[in-house]
Amino acid sequence: MKNRIIAWVVHAYTALGVITGILAIRATLVNNFRSAFAWLAVAIIIDSTDGALARRFRTAETIPSFNGRRLDDIVDYFNYVIVPVLILVQARLLPAGGWGWAIIPALASAYGFCQEEAKTDDHFFLGFPSYWNIVVMYLYFFAMSPAINLLIVITLSLLIFVPIKYIDPFKTGPLRRITRPFSIAWAVAALLVIARMPAPGRLLVEISFVFPCYYLLASFWLNLRGVKP
Repeated sequence: MKNRIIAWVVHAYTALGVITGILAIRATLVNNFRSAFAWLAVAIIIDSTDGALARRFRTAETIPSFNGRRLDDIVDYFNYVIVPVLILVQARLLPAGGWGWAIIPALASAYGFCQEEAKTDDHFFLGFPSYWNIVVMYLYFFAMSPAINLLIVITLSLLIFVPIKYIDPFKTGPLRRITRPFSIAWAVAALLVIARMPAPGRLLVEISFVFPCYYLLASFWLNLRGVKP
């Protein structure tokens, strides 16, 4: 009985991501993007820790009738795709007809989330892993033209369909000794950027942007070295 209660608590922890997403939407609708990004950051923290808890307390074995992975995917699609897409439109980061353009990443990511090999056996993501929350945050901070933003969004949406492996920051074996602490350092920097909104400072934003650049370059480099889908 005790183990079942703990397992349900772990699932409830995962489900908290739905609440953070709703709070992010509420903030977005009143143009409070600082709060919106802060709630999305909380969602990332939950997503980064709930899997370890589920494995630690063996939730799949304790409650076999409940699919925790499916819950996690639903929450992730909500926070990593739907909420960021709303921010894209509400913050006017896309050209005229923003809702029409926003359909592109939403549909592409729906396809990506439904792929059986979206996560490979050797702990890579196959195809761009729909990190739209992070993409949108930097599009917002760098304040580029809507046309350039749209080009970036379309390119990343297309990369969802390309079978290139992308690093899972905490699980992928190659480069893990570099990637794991680097991702933690990035999280701290990103939280500082959000905390200092609306004027976080260009230098701090650029420093925090080093990790996303490393992430993409390291993923592409591993593919070139022979990490095959």
